[in-house]
Amino acid sequence: MPKTRVLVVDDAVVVRRLVSDALSSAPGIEVAGTAPNGKVALSKIPQVNPDLVTLDVEMPVMDGIATLTELRKTYPNLPVIMFSTLTERGTAVTMDALLRGANDYVTKPANVGGVQESVVAIREQLVPKIHALCGGMPAAAAALNRRPAPRPAPPRPKRRTQVPDHRVDIVIVGISTGGPNALAEVLPALPRDLGVPVVIVQHMPPMFTKLLAERLDKTCQLPVVEARQGTLIVPNRILIAPGDHHLELRQRGNGVVSVLTKDPPENSCRPAADVLFRTAVKVYGAGCLAVVLTGMGYDGRRGSHHVVEAGGRVIAQDEATSVVWGMPGGVVQDGLADEVLPLSAVADRIVKRVRSSHRNHAARPEVRA
Repeated sequence: MPKTRVLVVDDAVVVRRLVSDALSSAPGIEVAGTAPNGKVALSKIPQVNPDLVTLDVEMPVMDGIATLTELRKTYPNLPVIMFSTLTERGTAVTMDALLRGANDYVTKPANVGGVQESVVAIREQLVPKIHALCGGMPAAAAALNRRPAPRPAPPRPKRRTQVPDHRVDIVIVGISTGGPNALAEVLPALPRDLGVPVVIVQHMPPMFTKLLAERLDKTCQLPVVEARQGTLIVPNRILIAPGDHHLELRQRGNGVVSVLTKDPPENSCRPAADVLFRTAVKVYGAGCLAVVLTGMGYDGRRGSHHVVEAGGRVIAQDEATSVVWGMPGGVVQDGLADEVLPLSAVADRIVKRVRSSHRNHAARPEVRA
């Protein structure tokens, strides 16, 4: 099998060396080349034919955002992982990059000790993401083609015992790699009178989730906020789980509130979609409509089992439009998805399911403790 070829772009010689050493020692990966800035990187891409680019955020001559913008004009399907410092500015610029088409990001190691420790820290973050983004890719030359490589049709959902459609009372979403870009397409298409709350787990660290909520709030018809302890779950508002906290839903009096915990990670994630899904089922039961979108790993699969067992419904994104088909793919493979849809069809399906269920059912009785 040919190795995945990576172009490393960073203005710091030391960082280029650290990243190159980390990747060169990883199985199945080779460093195709390096570049000190975006201008050099763009000229090198057709020469070295990389399968993926790691792109520093802050560089002279041409920074990461400008480079990404130009790169996407010619190579819309070439995976790009941003490489940034975990600072307020670095986080803000990285979020801009994710919303402009970067596939993922890693943070530069800080306070990890010596050179070898830095190499290990980079390898642990970067290598799994490279494999996830490039594991199913064709040869490098095909990856640079402006047209998407054809993919086989996703497997059809397995037949499940027919259950009646219940009134949808909440939309719960699990998403990871490729999430900001996907959410930026789906959420603005939801109408201001959707009629139910939308609660989202996006795998991101602190600061990132707050910025994500702020950026989406500017483009969505529904208000978008980062959840806090005790935030009331109300219709016509989008809530995003904060980084490094699980988000649970619990009844309090006649209402439902968010409960943030530091319980151990699940599926190596905190927040985890499984936590949100199973606690939502405890409150809303068959009224849950789960949506599992692009993401690495299988978070959301066990939670979707809870949704289905309670009589709720699950929508999964299809493989062709997913950056990584791990999370939605796991749901489909377990036969849990009622529908497998391209990203462009997800918002419309959410709206139709919510509104048709409300027309067909009387108002939901008060939530039981």
